Amino acid sequence: DARRRTFTEALGRAAGTYREQLYKGGLSGQKRPVTAGRLLGLTRLLLRYTTHSIAANRRDDHLYHSYNLIDLDQPGTLKVSYLSAMLEGQVAVLSSGHLDAAASLELLDALRQSPLYREDQNSYILYPDKDLPSFPEKNLIPAGQVKGSELLRRLLEAGDTRIIEQDTAGSYHFNGAFNNAGYLAAALDQLPAPYNALVARERSQVLALYEQVFNHRSFTGRSGTFFGYEGLGSIYWHMVSKLSLAILESCIRGWQQGADSRIVDRLAQHYHAVNDGIGVHKSPERYGAFPTDPYSHTPAHRGAQQPGMTGQVKEDVLTRRMELGLGIHEGALVFGPYWVKPEEFREQGGHFRTRSLRGEEVVLELPAGALAFTYCQVPVIYSRSDQPYIEVHYENGSIERREGGTLDAATSREIFRRTGRVSSLRVGVPA
Repeated sequence: DARRRTFTEALGRAAGTYREQLYKGGLSGQKRPVTAGRLLGLTRLLLRYTTHSIAANRRDDHLYHSYNLIDLDQPGTLKVSYLSAMLEGQVAVLSSGHLDAAASLELLDALRQSPLYREDQNSYILYPDKDLPSFPEKNLIPAGQVKGSELLRRLLEAGDTRIIEQDTAGSYHFNGAFNNAGYLAAALDQLPAPYNALVARERSQVLALYEQVFNHRSFTGRSGTFFGYEGLGSIYWHMVSKLSLAILESCIRGWQQGADSRIVDRLAQHYHAVNDGIGVHKSPERYGAFPTDPYSHTPAHRGAQQPGMTGQVKEDVLTRRMELGLGIHEGALVFGPYWVKPEEFREQGGHFRTRSLRGEEVVLELPAGALAFTYCQVPVIYSRSDQPYIEVHYENGSIERREGGTLDAATSREIFRRTGRVSSLRVGVPA
C-alpha cells in the first residue's frame, strides 16, 4: 500500500510538472525527432504494466475484478478494494488478448458456474443479483459502534440530533439530511466548542462509520438499485453479444497459436452456448418478445424490454462473418477457420435465390451438404471437402480452382469493388 501510494504520487507529480510547463509557455512549435526504438521501448513498458495489472486482478474463483476502488484515508498509503464480479470485466479480459486458450477456457467454465449465469434465459446478467434492504433497514448504525464513540454518546445524552439520533424502537441513525460524508464533516465542524476535543479525536472514526453504514464508494447507480434498465438481475443483451464476440476471438487466437484442439473445441462450445441464449434462437414465450427483434435488456421479472437497434446488432454481424470463416489478410479474401455448426449445412439439395449486381434474380443449384450466402453480392457456396479449395466462377463462364483457403488479391479486389466479373465462389470446407 505504501509503495503503491509513492508510485501514484510520483506519476502525479510528473504529470503536474508537464501541465504547469505547458500552461506557462504553451507549445513551442518546434519539433524533435523521436526514434522508433524509444517508442517501442515505451510500448513494451506500458504492456508490462498492463499485463501486471490484469494478472493482479484475477480472483480466486478464476474470474477477474472489473473495477478497483482506492482508499486514501490513511496518510502515506493507497489501499485497493474491489466491486463485485461483473460481466463486462470478463469480456474485457477475454478481448484483451492477455489470456491464452487454456486460461480463457478456465474463465468461461467459472463464468458458467458463477452468480452471473441466468439459467432461465441461458444467458448472463451484468452484475450478481442481490436483495436490497427495505427502507426501515437503511441508515442503521450498529449499537456497538455508537457505544464505542464518546462523541456520539455525549451528543445523544445532550439530545443534540445534528449528527445522530435514536428512534422510538431504540435504533440509531445518522441525520437524514446528510447527502454524503461532506455534509457530515461540515456538521462536525459546526458543533459547539465543548465538543472540539472529541471531534478532533474521533473525526476519522465517525466518518469511517458513516461510510460503513452507507458504503457510498461502492455505489454504481442503477446497477445496484434498479430492477429494470440493466439493473439488478437484468441481462443486457449488447454485453452478451460482446461476450460471444470475445469468445470467438479467443477461439481464433487459440487456433492461430496452435493450442490443443480439445481446448479450442471447448471454447467453441462456450461460444455456441452463449449464442444459443440470444433471442433469435428462442421461442417468443421464453424471450418475452418477437425473437428476431433486438432488445436492450431482460429484467428478472419480465420478458425482453426496450426494442430498438442496439449495439448488439454490430457484434452479431461480426460474429456471423467470423463463424463463416470470412476474413481479409493483406488485401486477399481468406476462408477459415470455420465455426459454423454442422447442422447449418443442408441435408438435402435445393436452390439458392439471390440478386445479381444488376438486380436480376439468380437461382443456383445447391448440392446436399452445402451452405450458401453472399459476400459483396457474390454468391458463396460451401461444401464439405477433404481438403480446402476455392473455385472461382467468372461471368464469362470460365472456372479457376485454387487449393487452400486464400484467394489472390487481384480476384479479391474484383469482389470488393463489385465489378461483376466474379459470378460466384465455391469453397471446400474441411470436414
